[in-house]
Amino acid sequence: MSSKLQSLKQHTLIVADTGDIEAIRNLQPVDATTNPSLLLKAAEQESYSPLLDQVIAESASSAAPITEACDRFAVAVGSEIIKLIPGRISTEVDARLSFDRPATLKKAVELIERYERAGVTRDRVLIKIASTWEGIQAAAELEREGIQCNLTLLFSFAQAKACADAGVFLISPFVGRIYDWYKKQEGRDFSGLDDPGVQSVARIYRYYKQHMYNTVVMGASFRNSGQIEALTGCDRLTISPALLQSLKDEQGELNISPLLSSDSSDEREVLNEERFRWQHNEDAMATEKLAEGIRAFAADQLKLEKLIKARAARSGV
Repeated sequence: MSSKLQSLKQHTLIVADTGDIEAIRNLQPVDATTNPSLLLKAAEQESYSPLLDQVIAESASSAAPITEACDRFAVAVGSEIIKLIPGRISTEVDARLSFDRPATLKKAVELIERYERAGVTRDRVLIKIASTWEGIQAAAELEREGIQCNLTLLFSFAQAKACADAGVFLISPFVGRIYDWYKKQEGRDFSGLDDPGVQSVARIYRYYKQHMYNTVVMGASFRNSGQIEALTGCDRLTISPALLQSLKDEQGELNISPLLSSDSSDEREVLNEERFRWQHNEDAMATEKLAEGIRAFAADQLKLEKLIKARAARSGV
């Protein structure tokens, strides 16, 4: 009998949610994703010291601001990961730009240009953008320019509808953070097909397939392997190394989730800005989690900047 990970790979494309080179080398995902929190963890690892020192030296020689040094590091990590995977790397725009469409556009183009200078073509990169109204509109423009996007921090059905109509390449609805909110709110646990995070992704998946949207659905932010198993058959799943290893170590056959095989009961709706903001606002969980997620990523971005500044000071650069 094969491992659950092998079985899952028969139905779903697996993406590693990590910046850990060794984990990617061991688990052999197709794609990989990073974010400010994962880049911060990478910067704290000894194995990344040479790469970090190189980035600091290059930034110092060009008198670049600290935000540019962080971009250099993100692209350097992504460029190393690309060598180990056949697919794409997702690299995130600074969360502090989440409500600034022009700045998001500018930063996305800069990241792509950095990758291209590093020898990584744009078809190997997805630009991650928070699923605010401004972020979604920026992504729509980037897609028209041939820069494909991964819309992250997605919690509400309104966000999913707007992303599909914007023609974004991929969305990352967050299973675990939805689960966390309902577990705390209702004071009880959830599992399998009853998990509200799983149900949210399944609803989006059915809606996209029913109305023939091309946007890829990639479930993200998992708390346990049961959530992953309950979404077997989703287009893609981005999974932490610990959960990937758990699935690799456990034997068993996984079948396509019944939540994904039924028809959607949601009529197609194209949202304007006013309808988007109202429907998203009506979802208390999504409103809270989007704001919380942006704040958390922004805080880790600041920590990464401080780490790079401190390391540059110690090295006398």
